[in-house]
Amino acid sequence: MFGLDAFELARIQFAFTVSFHIIFPAITIGLASFLMVLEALWLKTKNETWRDLYHFWLKIFAVNFGMGVVSGLVMAYQFGTNWSGFSAYAGSITGPLLTYEVLTAFFLEAGFLGVMMFGWNRVGPGLHFFSTCMVALGTLMSTFWILASNSFMHTPQGYEIVNNQLIPVDWLKVVFNPSFPYRLLHMATAAFLASTFFVGASGAWHLLRGNKTPAVKRMFSMAMWMALIVAPIQAVIGDAHGLNTLKYQPAKIAAIEGHWENKNAEPTPLILFGWPDMQAEETKYALEVPYLGSLILTHSLDKQIPALKSFPPEDRPNSTVVFWSFRIMVALGLLMIAAGIWSLILRFRQRLYDQRWFHRFVLVMGPSGLLAILAGWFTTEIGRQPWVVYGLLRTRDAVSAHGTLHMSISLLAFILVYGSVFGVGLMYLLKLVARGPQPYEEHAPEGGPGTPRTPARPLSAADESFDDPQEKQ
Repeated sequence: MFGLDAFELARIQFAFTVSFHIIFPAITIGLASFLMVLEALWLKTKNETWRDLYHFWLKIFAVNFGMGVVSGLVMAYQFGTNWSGFSAYAGSITGPLLTYEVLTAFFLEAGFLGVMMFGWNRVGPGLHFFSTCMVALGTLMSTFWILASNSFMHTPQGYEIVNNQLIPVDWLKVVFNPSFPYRLLHMATAAFLASTFFVGASGAWHLLRGNKTPAVKRMFSMAMWMALIVAPIQAVIGDAHGLNTLKYQPAKIAAIEGHWENKNAEPTPLILFGWPDMQAEETKYALEVPYLGSLILTHSLDKQIPALKSFPPEDRPNSTVVFWSFRIMVALGLLMIAAGIWSLILRFRQRLYDQRWFHRFVLVMGPSGLLAILAGWFTTEIGRQPWVVYGLLRTRDAVSAHGTLHMSISLLAFILVYGSVFGVGLMYLLKLVARGPQPYEEHAPEGGPGTPRTPARPLSAADESFDDPQEKQ
């Protein structure tokens, strides 16, 4: 297929399914915590605006959660079908870590999800709020275990190699490996930012359409406060993560910087733009800022970072890809910070809900958090190459022995099925967003004789009709 062998197709297939899947958990993590805050404000103030916002975002959360579960199931099977070498080599460590994720996080979410989605009129307010908190906690616990497993693949420790298999000898070292704290904070914060701009873009859409109800204004204001506070924090976390990566994966940093060789004792410049050429072993058309690379990466003006030519060619990541994916992530992060600062200026001028150019900007920034997550994920995973377990197992040795035809057919099937199923789901999700917050009508608990009953499935939490309420009046 397109001149690619089975190994390359297996990598593309996993990257495709991961890229689809990561979008939904990122929004789920942020929205679950957002719902917890909304319900807490409702319980504290009894202001109906918070209740209306809760039920509006609960419907969107339900659809997103359902698509996230479906897309995630496929990835677990791929470890066995396409990456049997990895499963045989590291399964005794990654298997239990993913099992802990199911036993703690997923069971916690599943146990309280039904109460959260369908129990508003069936249980007391305290129990319902507790359920919302448990679902939010479950999403964060899921992030904890998945990042522990993935971080071990980047900075493995706490193991022994017995009969060409990784055997855990210290689970605390396995879980709390050197890169885990930085990657966990970076990913969790990225998920909050992705949800922030999703919520902010929804509010901007309605403000541009003249819908300035209290619910719309409050969710837009909350999103902008979150952007103002969290985006700069993410930059600080990213800097710490970069220093950690320089220590444990210096080849990745060299590839990200497009830095090929050190000249005498000169400090490392920062290459803003250029085109790293893996064959020519140089970054063409480089636009450099002297000293800045050393200042950012080592926090000094004289230290150097390792250069790509100091690593064997077979151990170098693809600098062409990670150089640009990293810059896309950073550019989007800077735009998020700019959005937060702009919102603060408008807030002081009391024009936050009237400045249409700002609303257009926030609307365009709606997918920025998700795009930044994807760009960062590509940087992290491609930068780890050619290793699947860094320094221990090469990616080519981890793939299953499939033929090119089999991998081509399965990849095409994934593209068609994912494009159709999740395309429809995304359209449905956007329709829910476009409808906007509606006044929530309290009603008696369901379940009595002759009363309709809602099927206990996540998508049932979303309305099936998109009729304009004004048309019914």
